[in-house]
Amino acid sequence: MSYNLGMSKYIQIITTTNDEVVAKRIGRTLVEKRLAACVQIIRGITSIYWWEGKITEDSEILIFIKSKEELYKEIEKTIKELHNYSVPEILSIPISDGNPDYFKWLENELQNNGNE
Repeated sequence: MSYNLGMSKYIQIITTTNDEVVAKRIGRTLVEKRLAACVQIIRGITSIYWWEGKITEDSEILIFIKSKEELYKEIEKTIKELHNYSVPEILSIPISDGNPDYFKWLENELQNNGNE
């Protein structure tokens, strides 16, 4: 069962990029707009995937974004506007449970985003 504070369902969104400047721009923009309460940038992952008919291996940066389900569409739009990939990975994962104090903090940081 999903943890709810009020009627908000919390999510973690992941995306990747190969450019640290892009990763920081995405993170900072989402936090400044209060679309995300926290963005974590993890360097040094290796991605292996099919692209344009061949297997590709790249060094990438993983970005974790903590937010609410109701803000997803605006987050997706913002990521697409700032991203350097033509088809960026943008996945929303529902959070089923967690530390209630963390969710209270998350809610507080997202409450002033102008979408409420």
